[in-house]
Amino acid sequence: MKIYNTLTRKKEVFVPIDADAIRIYVCGPTVYNYFHIGNARPFVVFDTLRKYLEYQGLRVKFVQNFTDVDDKIINKAREEGVSASEISEKYIAEYYRDAASLRIAPASVHPKVTENMDEIINFVRALTEKGYAYERNGDVYFSTRRFSDYGKLSRQNIEELEVGARISADERKDDPLDFVLWKKRKSDDEPAWASPWGLGRPGWHIECSAMSKKYLGETIDIHAGGQDLTFPHHENEIAQSEAANGTPFARYWMHNGYITIDDEKMSKSTGNFFTVRDILKEYDGETIRFFLLSGHYRNPINFSRDMMDQAKAGLTRVRNAEATLRHLIASGADSEEAREAEEAAFAEAESFREKFKNAMDDDLNTADAISAIFELISVINTTVRNGATKRFAARCLALLTELTGVLGLLQSAADGELDEETLALVEERQRARQSKDFARADEIRDLLKDRGITLKDTPQGVQIVRDR
Repeated sequence: MKIYNTLTRKKEVFVPIDADAIRIYVCGPTVYNYFHIGNARPFVVFDTLRKYLEYQGLRVKFVQNFTDVDDKIINKAREEGVSASEISEKYIAEYYRDAASLRIAPASVHPKVTENMDEIINFVRALTEKGYAYERNGDVYFSTRRFSDYGKLSRQNIEELEVGARISADERKDDPLDFVLWKKRKSDDEPAWASPWGLGRPGWHIECSAMSKKYLGETIDIHAGGQDLTFPHHENEIAQSEAANGTPFARYWMHNGYITIDDEKMSKSTGNFFTVRDILKEYDGETIRFFLLSGHYRNPINFSRDMMDQAKAGLTRVRNAEATLRHLIASGADSEEAREAEEAAFAEAESFREKFKNAMDDDLNTADAISAIFELISVINTTVRNGATKRFAARCLALLTELTGVLGLLQSAADGELDEETLALVEERQRARQSKDFARADEIRDLLKDRGITLKDTPQGVQIVRDR
């Protein structure tokens, strides 16, 4: 498989550090609202990357964080008159609900900032002890010019960077390019933790470095996220991680392209903005997923009603092929003579597996992979019109399900309508399994079984199935 590496600006053969434990970190949501269609793209794209690697027989440890302490969360809590933790926990539950609708599997670990404060504080302490960070009246800053490779990911020349929209001027800094690692508490209603520099909380960038190290180690295989995170977030992650650890942070960097809304840049301030929850009122989750995978992940993609209707029509074609095959399996005939005539047709159908895999091996080209599925469907439809057997239908259905499953399509109904209590139990079971509290995990599984909900632990994560 070849991956376009943002760090080197070229496609490279993907060679994992350890094929038995591929380590991927994807930047997750700041949980103060429902996630929008722009957030959904990296969630879907890199969930598909994980599914494909596992389809190839590789083991993947996939970490996606929740930023559950942040200025936006604090401001939302003030607006609603509740605690910051109430806001973050509410929208974590809402994330799981919408992610399930989009057939996004839970990560191997979903670490929260608030549950990893010791690791974050120790990471900042290590940077100060090595001379890469300094304290100013309770705030701690990273000294950017001390890290000689700063700018290598985004190709920014440190001498040309100026104070502007992405670099905040602050008289407490030694240099405008320095960024905050630890923030001093400014008011009593802010969440805060005790640290060597006083009560405070982490800056945004440091959390991912600390949690990636804790759950995946000092050097990981792939770090991924939206193109907008390349600078300054991912650039700063590299600087602080490599300064602290003395080793490369990530071997491959993957970034998806932007989403425009009706050919205009998405912007909350102008109202040119849609949450997935809003879109789900008109389109089902698999249609949204199909839309997000219909273009190459590195290219920009335009969200519009026309594009969504095209995605809906494309997915309907796939679903109709599945329904046709199931009907033929249930009611079709079978004969040795027909089987022999179908062998050539099935051999042609099977050739699209290789075409599908070649597309996915070419920097996760889901657009061409979908084209291979459509070509497979054309062969299926032609053969069925000419009179296909139950055996042909069964073999083609297995093949179609295999390929669409890699893309997270044609999946059984998940938990799009589950209540918050049930979603919270699913999350608690995940935490119990991670902490090896299997007794509690089994207790929750049995409790949900009594409610008509079965949890299936698959290589792609937990599948939530309503018993019918």
